[in-house]
Amino acid sequence: MKLRIATYNIHKGVSSLGSRPRVHALKQALAQMEADVFFLQEVQGRHDLLAARHAAHWPDQPQHDFLAGDSHHAAYGMNAVYDHGHHGNALLSRFEIASQSNQDVSDHAYEARGILHCVLKTPSVDIHCYVVHLGLFGGGRRRQTAALIEAVRSSSPPDAPLIIAGDFNDWGNRLSELLRVRLDVMEIFDEGIATGGVLRGVGSYLRQMMGRTPQLKPARTFPAAFPWLRLDRIYLRGFTVESAEVLHGAEWAKLSDHAPILATLKLR
Repeated sequence: MKLRIATYNIHKGVSSLGSRPRVHALKQALAQMEADVFFLQEVQGRHDLLAARHAAHWPDQPQHDFLAGDSHHAAYGMNAVYDHGHHGNALLSRFEIASQSNQDVSDHAYEARGILHCVLKTPSVDIHCYVVHLGLFGGGRRRQTAALIEAVRSSSPPDAPLIIAGDFNDWGNRLSELLRVRLDVMEIFDEGIATGGVLRGVGSYLRQMMGRTPQLKPARTFPAAFPWLRLDRIYLRGFTVESAEVLHGAEWAKLSDHAPILATLKLR
């Protein structure tokens, strides 16, 4: 069984500069990706001010339902709540979402964060999916990662295929090894592949020729126009990676400050 997935911080459906609505363009971009499962962060469940200000360009539905359309099921985990609305994580799936739960892992009052857990009923096996958006401060991210590890261990069987994806804000790559060891996962770029299974860069090739262990580094995804920081991740268990790529450039920068990661997986 093959599975096409994407993770994307959609910046609440507005442009990085000027907060211009981009929800309709985002829906077209997601359709072009043709992913079976989307792991989305900063999804606006409701925003009364933007809805009133941009009535002609703001959908009547919550963003997760609008983006799902008729092709995908949608689950939403509300994290940040304010007088005029709320936002959080979402998962869109072509497969039935058998169950969903949202866990608050906020480290302080000014950064509402959560872990959205969904179980997908596929023709082959149930797949456990976790949509993650961690905080901006290192200490908080470590505590949230510990909460993520506990959540995965307590909510999914140890041999179940799983996908953990989202915006980890882990630009120093401090958390990956802990997740590998504690959850027996791999990050989607650990195998050094890109589109077509090509090793990423001359450095990867030379290290392989010299028999050295390849450096395990996630992809650069921020800012979307010229990605430099490694913020977004996909961790896997029970899958092999057929292809993985970051979609970036001027057109993607108009949609969000993050670039999406798109990958094709094969169930082991």
